[in-house]
Amino acid sequence: MSDTDGKKTLGLGGNRPGQVKQSFSHGRTKSVVVETKRKRVVVPKQGAQTASSGKGKPAVKGDPSRRPAGITDAEMERRLKALQAAKAREQEETAAREAEEKAREEERQRRREEQEAREREEREREAALKAKAEEEARAAEVEAEKARSAAEPAPTPAPAQPASAPQSDRTRPAPAPASRKVEREKERDSRAKPTRDGGRRSGKLTLNEALSGDAGGRQRSLAAMKRKQERARQKAMGQNAPREKVMRDVRLPETIVVQELANRMAERVADVVKALMKMGVMATMNQTIDADTAELVIEEFGHKVVRVSDSDVEQVIEQVEDKPEDLQPRPPIITIMGHVDHGKTSLLDAIRKTSVVSGEAGGITQHIGAYQVTTESGAVLSFLDTPGHAAFTSMRARGANVTDIVVLVVAADDSVMPQTIEAINHARAAKVPMIVAINKCDKPDADANKVRTELLQHEVVVEAMSGEVQDVEVSAITGKGLDELLEAIALQAEILELQANPDRSAMGAVIEAKLDIGRGPVATVLVQHGTLKRGDIFVVGEQWGKVRALINDKGERVDQAGPSVPVEVLGLNGTPEAGDVLNVVETEAQAREIADYRHQAAKDKRAAAGAATTLEQLMAKAKADESVAELPVLVKADVQGSAEAIVQALEKVGNEEVRVRVLHSGVGAITDSDVGLAEASGAPIIGFNVRANSSARNSANQKGVELRYYSIIYDLVDDVKAAASGLLSNEIREKYIGYAEIREVFKVSGVGKVAGCLVTEGIARRSAGVRLLRDDVVVHEGTLKTLKRFKDEVKEVQSGQECGMAFENHEDIRKGDVIEIFEREEVERTLT
Repeated sequence: MSDTDGKKTLGLGGNRPGQVKQSFSHGRTKSVVVETKRKRVVVPKQGAQTASSGKGKPAVKGDPSRRPAGITDAEMERRLKALQAAKAREQEETAAREAEEKAREEERQRRREEQEAREREEREREAALKAKAEEEARAAEVEAEKARSAAEPAPTPAPAQPASAPQSDRTRPAPAPASRKVEREKERDSRAKPTRDGGRRSGKLTLNEALSGDAGGRQRSLAAMKRKQERARQKAMGQNAPREKVMRDVRLPETIVVQELANRMAERVADVVKALMKMGVMATMNQTIDADTAELVIEEFGHKVVRVSDSDVEQVIEQVEDKPEDLQPRPPIITIMGHVDHGKTSLLDAIRKTSVVSGEAGGITQHIGAYQVTTESGAVLSFLDTPGHAAFTSMRARGANVTDIVVLVVAADDSVMPQTIEAINHARAAKVPMIVAINKCDKPDADANKVRTELLQHEVVVEAMSGEVQDVEVSAITGKGLDELLEAIALQAEILELQANPDRSAMGAVIEAKLDIGRGPVATVLVQHGTLKRGDIFVVGEQWGKVRALINDKGERVDQAGPSVPVEVLGLNGTPEAGDVLNVVETEAQAREIADYRHQAAKDKRAAAGAATTLEQLMAKAKADESVAELPVLVKADVQGSAEAIVQALEKVGNEEVRVRVLHSGVGAITDSDVGLAEASGAPIIGFNVRANSSARNSANQKGVELRYYSIIYDLVDDVKAAASGLLSNEIREKYIGYAEIREVFKVSGVGKVAGCLVTEGIARRSAGVRLLRDDVVVHEGTLKTLKRFKDEVKEVQSGQECGMAFENHEDIRKGDVIEIFEREEVERTLT
C-alpha cells in the first residue's frame, strides 16, 4: 500500500507546467520546471447582479442556500451596497479621466495650430524676402544690361534663363497644406507617447538619452536661427563681402598674460598662441610674456602698440586745475612754531580757551595737534601746533609744508634759540609768510626789543624795526595781545586771498597717524582740496581704505570735512606715514592697485639701495664695522610722528666707535613678536607712550627681555646715550711722574748694560713705564728690568738721588740720554 493511495498529490490546481532556463557563472546553465498560474476570473454572483439591476430598489435577499455560511441578511445587504458605491465611484473617475484627456487633447491641438501659424508666417516672410531679393537682382541686371547696350553698338540678345529661373521657382506650386498636415501628424504619431506630467521634463537631457546619442529632439536656439537668416539675406543681396579688419590701439604694460593680450586685440586666443609658436615662444593662454614679445605679436596682427608703465595706475588720481568760478574762500592754516618751552601750546590754549599742555608729558608737546578756532568776529582759523624739541625736526618741516601762515613764538625772557632758527628756516623754505609772537611779556626779565634785535641776525625784520614781518607782544598767562595776534592773522589771510574748490575729489595731508586699540589705524588729515565724506574710498601712501568715520578736533563725529578742516579718519587698512598725501579715488580696485604699486616700488627702491654697493664697498664696510660696537634697540611709539622723531634722534647718538642701531620701529602696543625679535637680537624694547600687553609682559619676563617705558623724548635719548657710552672702551691716559738723566753706562756680567742715572724731576718707580729720549727723540719705550740704589733693589727713587736702571730687552743706552717715567690710568668715556 503506497503513501499516495486515496490521496491527491500536492500541487496548484489548474496550473500549467512550464520550463525556465537558469544561467550561472562560467557559462553553466540549468533547466527548472515551474508551474504558471492561470488568471482568476471573478464572476459576480446572482445577488449582486440583482442588486445592481434594481436601480434604487431595495436589494432582494439572496438565496440562503447560495449565500456563504455565517452571513446574515443585513450583512449581505451591506456588502451589496458597498459594491454598488464602488462601481459608482469607478464610473465617476472614468468620466473625470475622459474629460481631462479631452482637455489635454484640445490644448495639444491649440499648440499645434499656433506652431503651424508661426511656421506659415515664417515661410511667408522668407518668401517675401526672397522675392524682394530676386526683384532687386533683376533690376540690377536690367540696369547692367542697359549700360552694356549703351556701350556696345550691336548688343547681343541676353539669355532669358537667369530671369526665368527665379520666375519658375516663384511660380512653382507650393505643397498642399493638407499633405503637410498629414506628414506632421505622422511625425507626431511616430514620437514616443508623452509622459503623464505633460512633457514637463521633455527639455532635460537624461542619462539614457546622452548614452544612446538621442538628444531628445534638441533644436537650434532662436539667436542661431536669426543669425542664419541674416547670413542668407545678406548672401541673397550680395552683401557677403568680408568685413574690413578693425585696427586697435593696444595698451601694453611691462608684462601681460597671453589671454589678456588676445582680449585687448579682440583676437582669438588660439591665433595668438599660434603666432607665439611661430616665433619660437611656447606659451599657454595663462602664461605671462614680456612687453617686447607682446609688441611683436601685436604688430603681427596689424594693431598699434601703446606702451604704458606700472606707474600709470596713479593717473586715476585727478590732477586737474580748478576753474576760477569754482573756487570759494577757505579758512587759513596757521602753524605755531618755535623753540621748546617758549609757550606755543600755552598760547594756543589761551586762544582756544582749553588746556592741552596739561595733558602732555613733561609739559612739552610731542605730537602735532590740529585744531579749529572761531574768533569773535566769526572768522574760522585752523591751527597746527608743532613740537619744539630738537628731535622733532621732521614734524616742524611737515607743519611748514602744509601751512599758509607761520606764527613764530619767541619767549621774551629767552630770546632766539636753536629751534627758533630752525623754524625760521622751515618757514623760509616753505615760502610762507611769518608773524612773530613775542610771548611771556608778563615776566619781569622780559625784553621784547632784544628779541627783535636778535631776529635781525637771521634776516627777520619786524615792523617795529621798519620791516614787513608783523610782530605782536603777547602773554599766554594774562591774555595780553591775543586779540591783536588774531587780527594780524586775519589781516595776513585776507592779503593771501586763500581759495579752494569744495566740490571736487578730496585731497589732504596726513599730519599724524597712530594705531588705536579698538579703532584700528587712525590718521589725522588736514583737507586741502575738495570735501572728504563718509564712504569715500581713498589711497594714502602705501595704504588705502574707505572712510568709516570722521572725527573733528572736539571729538565729535561729522559727515564731511571741507578745505582747511583737520579731522581724524577711521577706516584705513594700515598705518600710513606722517606726511603722506590722501587722495580720493572712485573704486576699491583702483585704490588697492595704487597702494600695491606704491608698496612694490618702495620695496624695490630699498632693495636697489642695498644692491647698489659693490663687493669692495661691502668688504670695506664689514671691516669698518668690526671696530664699531652697536647697541641694538626696538622702538614702539603711540603715533607715527613720534616713532620717526625717536629713530632720527637715536641714529645721531654715537661716534666712530659706537652707534645705536634701531632694529625695528612701529606704532602700537608691544607684542609677542616684538619680544621674540628682541630676544633673538639681545636688544631692549623702548616703549614711548605705549605699554606691552599681558602676554608680551609674561613672555619678556620669561625670556629676560628688558622693557623700558618713556613719555618724554629727551629722557629716552639720554638713557640710550648713557647705555651706548657703556660700550665705549676706557680712555688710557698717561701721567708723567718723573725724569732721570743717564750720567754713566756700566756693563755688568749677567745683567748687561746698566745706566747710572740721576733723578732730576719727580720720582722713579720700577712698576712704571719708561721712554728713552735721545736728542728729544723717543728711542725706546718699555718697562724697567731693574731699579737699584747702590746694591739694593728698590721700588722707587726720589728726585735728586742717584740710581741704576736696566731696561727690558734694550741695551742701546748712552751717556746723556733722558729717561721719561710715566704711569697709565683708564678713564671712562661718555657720549656727548
